[in-house]
Amino acid sequence: MKKNIITSFAAVAALALVVTSCDDKDKGKDMAQADTEERGIILSNMDTTVSPKKDFYNYVNGNWMKNTEIPDDQVRWGGFGVLRKSTDKDVLKILNDAKESGKYGPETDQAKALAIFSSELDTVARNEAGIKPLQPALDAIAGIETVEDFQKVMTTRATEISQPFFGIAAFSNPSNSAMNSAYLTPGGLGLPDRDYYTNTDPKSIEIRDKYVDHITRMLQYLGDTEEEARKQAETILAFETKLAEPRLDKVASRDFRNFNNPRSMEQVQNMVPAIQWQEALKDLGVTKTVDTLIVMQPKYMETVQNTLSQKNIDTWKTVMRWQTLNSAAGALSTEIERANWEFYSQYLSGAKKQKPADERALRTVNGSVGEAVGQLYVDEKFPPEAKEKAETMIANVIEAYQDRIMNLDWMSEETKNKAVEKLNKFTVKIGYPDKWEDYSSMDVKAENSYYENMMAVSEWQFKDNLDKINEPVDRTEWGMSPQTVNAYFNPFNNEIVFPAAILQPPFYDYKADEAVNYGGIGAVIGHEISHAFDDSGARFDGDGNLVNWWTDEDLEKFTQRGNALAEQYDKVEVLDSVFINGKFTLGENIGDLGGLLGAYDGLQKFYEENGRPGKIDGFTPEQRFFMSWATVWRTKQRDEALRTQIKTDPHSPGMYRATEPLKNIDAFYEAFDIKEGDPMYVAPEDRVRIW
Repeated sequence: MKKNIITSFAAVAALALVVTSCDDKDKGKDMAQADTEERGIILSNMDTTVSPKKDFYNYVNGNWMKNTEIPDDQVRWGGFGVLRKSTDKDVLKILNDAKESGKYGPETDQAKALAIFSSELDTVARNEAGIKPLQPALDAIAGIETVEDFQKVMTTRATEISQPFFGIAAFSNPSNSAMNSAYLTPGGLGLPDRDYYTNTDPKSIEIRDKYVDHITRMLQYLGDTEEEARKQAETILAFETKLAEPRLDKVASRDFRNFNNPRSMEQVQNMVPAIQWQEALKDLGVTKTVDTLIVMQPKYMETVQNTLSQKNIDTWKTVMRWQTLNSAAGALSTEIERANWEFYSQYLSGAKKQKPADERALRTVNGSVGEAVGQLYVDEKFPPEAKEKAETMIANVIEAYQDRIMNLDWMSEETKNKAVEKLNKFTVKIGYPDKWEDYSSMDVKAENSYYENMMAVSEWQFKDNLDKINEPVDRTEWGMSPQTVNAYFNPFNNEIVFPAAILQPPFYDYKADEAVNYGGIGAVIGHEISHAFDDSGARFDGDGNLVNWWTDEDLEKFTQRGNALAEQYDKVEVLDSVFINGKFTLGENIGDLGGLLGAYDGLQKFYEENGRPGKIDGFTPEQRFFMSWATVWRTKQRDEALRTQIKTDPHSPGMYRATEPLKNIDAFYEAFDIKEGDPMYVAPEDRVRIW
């Protein structure tokens, strides 16, 4: 089930910059197998007929690329995907063991996790219910006759009925990150990115046509004839397009300054007088007195006012009816769920079959009561010594990063000191929270239907978020559960976070040599540190406030270097006439480059303190470091998924993350004796040097 539109806060959540998976699978020896005798660099995956000076990616991964097929239920496959599959298997066993043990009473959070899991898998009940669970919401929409009715239905039933106009959410105040404020956000749309509505290239036009076909198909589940449904679908696309056009594009959305538009309630009322805002906040369940809303996109809200002022209630109802169905599709019958998958996953991303039902149900559990399962996962899979070793490596990389900052030749002492001050204020979270989330007030029950349980989850999440308005930020909270194979930096908390599940091979293996570990988890650690100093994160100070701590001259130099890196990636053509957007991916690309440099220096510090090893399998430690990085990011990806990623994901595709940063690192050239004339060579004066 999609998150309800009115609680959607994707534009803000995107500021918690994360490492995105580039999923892959090895049909031979699997790089994520911790029990294999072959550690670190798996030689059989290399293609040594290829010169590392010519094509480093295939030198390291060539045989793996030749011998690997993307599983039918995946759209891309690589190190993250292998580890996620393995982790899901572990967590499914933990869930099933918990169910069989019978020791978790109905009042426990673990029982709620089991109830959600079981109710999703009860396809007999779901199919018998069909569209009936949605009927009360559909009746409420049908009963709207006036603008006043529209506002009342939209706000009093916000977790049940979806709409594209606006949302209210609590998040850190950019000027005082210790406090939560209320944000006025854009509503959600049916297509995953603004560009799908506004671009005029043939593929975008085709996608819009397919979207109309999809809506037409879905509305027939509500009893509409095909002719009625298609007419409505065309109306919906036209309406959503009007609401898409004034939104910030994906590059502008990376700059939080564009979202920081505090307005008094009087100003908001004057901006959008079609909504009675004090009444709306009360009906949404906001219990605090709100004097100010942070309006994320004022220009968009002007369009909302123009739209609402036309009082085309029938069109609003048509769009709300569709969005409510679309949001709930995954929680209804398996036929409706399948139809939803066929458009969003099969057509847009190229998946050949759905993931197994138990994996889909686990994904739902992880996204709703993830920490309830996380407690069980940590107890069984994450020993204390794993956390201790990770802490040591992180401290080493942070120290190396500080040295890099102080040795920069382009930055003034004043800005260096501010950067180090920010670094010293980092909060590092490893493995799992010190305080677990309490789901006791969530009304999930074993006897509920899947739809009822997901409504209970939505209501709990919505209320939990709105209750934070004007309250201090709880910096002990985590944005990911421990069983998540990922990591992130949150600029508002100035924190880097590494869930337990990512502290496994291929990223970290305590039996492998340090060069491999530093090229894996060490570079991931460095990547997250670098997000504090990328083009977006560098706008926040050490306390997480949106404050400029740069001198004008240093900021100009930093911007120039970032532009040079963006230009490097702009030249990468991933499909015919489809190029990486260097500005959109700049933060992640800076993260990769800075992360590699910090991890490399951290490795050298380790050798200084513990001694330097000799060659392993004929490779020096430095060679193994860079090979490990390229191994982590090896990827096979379907064309449809690759096209969608370029439009919607601020990370460059994995196969290019594996090599593009290396072209800017002198130590890489030294490790593999790359010289002028070699295809991997970039002249020293053209290499981008930031951190």
